[in-house]
Amino acid sequence: MTHGNQLYGPQPDVAGAAGYADAPPRMGFFTDTSVCIGCKACEVACKEWNAVPEDGLELTGMSYDNTQGLGADTWRHVAFIEQRTTVGEAVDVFDAARRLDTAPPAAAAGQISPVQPEGRTELRWLMSSDVCKHCTHAACLDVCPTGSLFRTEFGTVVVQEDICNGCGYCVPACPYGVIDQRRDDGRAWKCTLCYDRLGAGMEPACAKACPTDSIQFGPLEELRDRAADRVARLHAAGVTDARLYGASPDDGVGGDGAFFLLLDEPEVYGLPPDPVVTTRDLPDMWRHAAMAAVSLGALAVASFLKRPR
Repeated sequence: MTHGNQLYGPQPDVAGAAGYADAPPRMGFFTDTSVCIGCKACEVACKEWNAVPEDGLELTGMSYDNTQGLGADTWRHVAFIEQRTTVGEAVDVFDAARRLDTAPPAAAAGQISPVQPEGRTELRWLMSSDVCKHCTHAACLDVCPTGSLFRTEFGTVVVQEDICNGCGYCVPACPYGVIDQRRDDGRAWKCTLCYDRLGAGMEPACAKACPTDSIQFGPLEELRDRAADRVARLHAAGVTDARLYGASPDDGVGGDGAFFLLLDEPEVYGLPPDPVVTTRDLPDMWRHAAMAAVSLGALAVASFLKRPR
């Protein structure tokens, strides 16, 4: 059993559950924010390949972020998070990564001494490229009335815009606030994990364009193993805040097809700390509604039979 599987256990077979008998391995993204440089190459590549229209290019006034968040016209969003820390608390993540890359095998196995923070300023940037999570339990799929949203053979979730009726049910259903409607026609749009490229044996445009391999693409099980090893190595190098987000199948959405290595709490990155599939309670709600309807029907019949004649 591999390192990642020991940590989390196997992922559900979402493609098989969707009816694909001979599906390939589930594919996904592992975004390592510890090596993201905020270049936005992923945003540009995503827009160019998928013909996603520009979204205003308006700076927020709070950072170098000109897209602000995921939406119908932003399928990859690079966040710039400015933090002030004391010199004694700061750890140079990039220096830690450099030391990991150049360390001898014994050090790489966990014998690296903690990184010394001398020379750092009190300001650091956290940068992260956000994307649709392609949830294991995807509420957007549950609520779509037309079948516009579907699960692919790669385990990803895709919108067929040509049969989307613009109802918007999927928008509040997403626990991450990813999917959105375009103002001109009301149809829903989001990351497809470059479904057309996957079918041709190519990697998604954003991962292809990433110069630091912050965005890694491949079979989800392999990515989880790689991510667990990366966290262990960063911890050994003194980056104790490193943690995985969305990798566990035991979370409220059954694990994500796109998960992240973060250097702070999820809320710092604008991510919910404990996401839950919003349709989790639908079966119980329908069951209670059915029981209530039966009870009302029985009362109506009883009342009718008791009427004086």
